[in-house]
Amino acid sequence: MLERASQLIAKCRFLLVLGALFSVSAFGNSINLVIKDQHGQVLPNAVVEIKHLPSSKVQSNLPTAVMDQVDKQFSPQLLIVRQGQYVNFPNSDNIRHHVYSFSKAKPFQLKLYSGQPEEPIKFDEQGVVVLGCNIHDSMVGYIYVANSNHVYTSNEQGQIELQVDSFPVQASIWHSLQTAPLDNKKMFDIESTNSLSITINTSTPAPRNTFGSQFREGNGQ
Repeated sequence: MLERASQLIAKCRFLLVLGALFSVSAFGNSINLVIKDQHGQVLPNAVVEIKHLPSSKVQSNLPTAVMDQVDKQFSPQLLIVRQGQYVNFPNSDNIRHHVYSFSKAKPFQLKLYSGQPEEPIKFDEQGVVVLGCNIHDSMVGYIYVANSNHVYTSNEQGQIELQVDSFPVQASIWHSLQTAPLDNKKMFDIESTNSLSITINTSTPAPRNTFGSQFREGNGQ
């Protein structure tokens, strides 16, 4: 119980630091963005990243993020980190997991373990990292490694309030259910303070018991 409480406290501290890390309060213009699928349904958990020139520099002394494993699920299912940030993978279940990814941005394996792994993993390339468990094939998680510190996630109503300092601004959008390859991001331009609606074509994956081939790209299998 004490170990679990310590992990929860660590998560809360990380979220507070993360909020400061991705702070955009210095920007002057507020823009309302709504993300929907091709059927007009709103999309929670879409990730929008604002691009700036020159690109944001890789920061040092970033806090260690946490991707936990609870009730045979990754927690959170979607984790956003900065390029160069470390991620810890505690296993809070009373069974062992074998975490791995074949994603181009970060292929790695944490072989069968319980509790706390030996050390966190550094995510030094931007992109999307899809996580699986070699023991429990229905477990899927995502780590979005951002190059910019201006990153947003849509709420349950598919809404994001963007903050930008000047126009035009280029941005990208990504969602775990998109029909495009998972390492692709849809680009769009922000040219004024007018509200924007962005559509992402999505598909609903069928229930499965295997970690499908779309997540194994580049692994040679």
